[in-house]
Amino acid sequence: MKQRRSGVRTLLASLLAAAMLVSLVPAALAAETGETHITIIGTSDTHGNIWGYSYEDMKESTGDGLARVSTYVNQVRAENPNTILVDAGDTIQGTIMTDDLYSKDTANHPVPAALNYMKYDVWTLGNHEFNFGVDKLQSIIDQADMPVLAANIKNADGSYFTGAGYTIVERGGVNVAIIGVDTPNIPRWDGTKQGVDQLTFEPMADAVAECIKEIGDKADVIMVSAHAGLEAEYSTDGSDAAKTILEKCPEVDVLQMGHTHTTYINNDTIPVGEAKNNAGEVVRYDLTLNADKEITSATVETVSMKDVEPDQNLRNVAAIKTAQEKTVSFIQDNVLGHAAADFQPVNEINGLPEGRLQDTAVIDLIGTVQLENSGADVTAVALFKDTSDLKKGDLNYGNMFDIYKFPNVLYTVKVTGAEMKAYMEWAAECWNQWQPGDINISFNPDKPGYLHDHFIGLNYEVNLSKPAGQRIENVTFKGEPLADDQILTLCVNDYRYTGLKNEGIISGEKEWESSASVRDMLVAYLAEHDPLEPVVDNNWKITGVDLQKDNPERAAYIEKINAGELATPYNKSINLNEANNVVVNGKLYSAAELEGFYRLRDLATAFAGTTAGFNVEWVNGQVVITTGAPYTAEALPAVTVPAFEATGYITVLVDGKPVEVASELYQGHFYVPVGAIDALLGIQVAQADGVISLTADKAADAGNGNAG
Repeated sequence: MKQRRSGVRTLLASLLAAAMLVSLVPAALAAETGETHITIIGTSDTHGNIWGYSYEDMKESTGDGLARVSTYVNQVRAENPNTILVDAGDTIQGTIMTDDLYSKDTANHPVPAALNYMKYDVWTLGNHEFNFGVDKLQSIIDQADMPVLAANIKNADGSYFTGAGYTIVERGGVNVAIIGVDTPNIPRWDGTKQGVDQLTFEPMADAVAECIKEIGDKADVIMVSAHAGLEAEYSTDGSDAAKTILEKCPEVDVLQMGHTHTTYINNDTIPVGEAKNNAGEVVRYDLTLNADKEITSATVETVSMKDVEPDQNLRNVAAIKTAQEKTVSFIQDNVLGHAAADFQPVNEINGLPEGRLQDTAVIDLIGTVQLENSGADVTAVALFKDTSDLKKGDLNYGNMFDIYKFPNVLYTVKVTGAEMKAYMEWAAECWNQWQPGDINISFNPDKPGYLHDHFIGLNYEVNLSKPAGQRIENVTFKGEPLADDQILTLCVNDYRYTGLKNEGIISGEKEWESSASVRDMLVAYLAEHDPLEPVVDNNWKITGVDLQKDNPERAAYIEKINAGELATPYNKSINLNEANNVVVNGKLYSAAELEGFYRLRDLATAFAGTTAGFNVEWVNGQVVITTGAPYTAEALPAVTVPAFEATGYITVLVDGKPVEVASELYQGHFYVPVGAIDALLGIQVAQADGVISLTADKAADAGNGNAG
């Protein structure tokens, strides 16, 4: 491999335009310059979305699916024959087609048929590849024409599970080594699935280092395709974090990530990228190498598939066309029953799901089905999708998928009352603590909805005025307080059972496993209860909050949210005791302010994560601003600012250049007027009635949450 040197970095700006030009001209012209341009296109978390179709809604999509990616790939290959196509996993699970039809019979599977047609060079395994057991996964792998990689997943004898940890792809005389690794957390989620316990899952960086050593000098470029996010998900040693690969393996030239379902782009050191899920976008890397096969420029971007025309030739591949027709018929031609009325209440606040704020008929239906099939005392159900509902009228399999999107089976396990309460406290962490002045309940951004369980078979209260770990109160079972030493039979899905065991929340072993999936149980229940009536037993409720529902100020905020003027306060409640005087992309923030002067660090907090973001520091006795950089300090507590006696001026060093603006100093922090924002940051904000408003694009490197 060819290592980058610092001198190369100084050439990037001047060579970028030329490199992009080379990508659009014939290979012969590039050869004349002695340069080679390599394009790498990456997909991840496509989750079985081949066609570009929502089976729950029975509608074609307009912006996702491998058929659209295929069109884009064909265009890029026509521009640059030196194109490589890589998938980073979670590829065979996620739709009714994959989970309900082709998980049972894997012959002529449509996913490898699509990958083969598109001529993928590499398929890296993801965690959801193991949802259906090792034997079924192996059957699907055997249908793939490209190398399937998982360098950190080994058989008992130490050999690679897929047969390969890396492959070398040659394009234009350049050898690109691609190493594939998967999150080592698979046993945490699918440890009970057939064959998973026979495999070992190593830290990703260790496996990459092992492959690099084996590759030696056989490659000019080293790329890692990792089904993992940048940050650690569960590990304390970074074994499941893609950034650990960069820290331990400086030989890596390109890093592709997956798993978190987010867009992530970073060109700072090497090109690092991740595309969102469902083939709604791809990540594209463009590399230029000189005659000595040294990288002279390397960039990464994401490309949206919105409004890209699907590749009809892909859709006409026999296995894909048959699978699509079979799935549509499976849903459309089978009315399973009828809903007597809508099952979910209307959201009071747009985007805040009542299904996570109160007991609803959807949760109680799933819970009832799970209890009847398992014979357990208690069961747990999550609202996997905020918009899940059963609407009045005909119901088909798509509706069952809508309210239960994963192909889970059920387990039962004995738990103590103390373990049950600990589990309930763990689930209650999904809400934020209510603060006086909050007009809505909001959700913990670190605990996504699929971890937010509700419990059927118990009565209980959740006191959100208390911190996490102290919220569950007045738990009763069959009308009596639940004792810590009382033994219950708990029914949970296979994914949750493994997670609870790994968290140390429950200690018992699985006693029973269902032969059918939860969705199949719902179908059978519907057949016996048609029409299906929405039933809510209201066995739980939220306490400890005062949302001021009669306050007209609250009503005014909600009216603006429901009209689309303000963003849904999903992860942070609107609080009437805060200033709420800065609006960025519809989200409310509070800045300490008096008479049009705003605390600079509060603005840095509000603008963070957008193209207007900036870092502000105190360096050698001077305020220093770096535009486009993340704000590195903690958000400041709110303060009440006394009247300024006088307005002064301060010279701020902005990206190395001095800028003088009006300012005032209070308790060690500078305040600036609205007019100074343009002078300092080069952006204009609107101001009305003491509220600053800004609309700005999301920063390319903002955010990297973890998902399934």
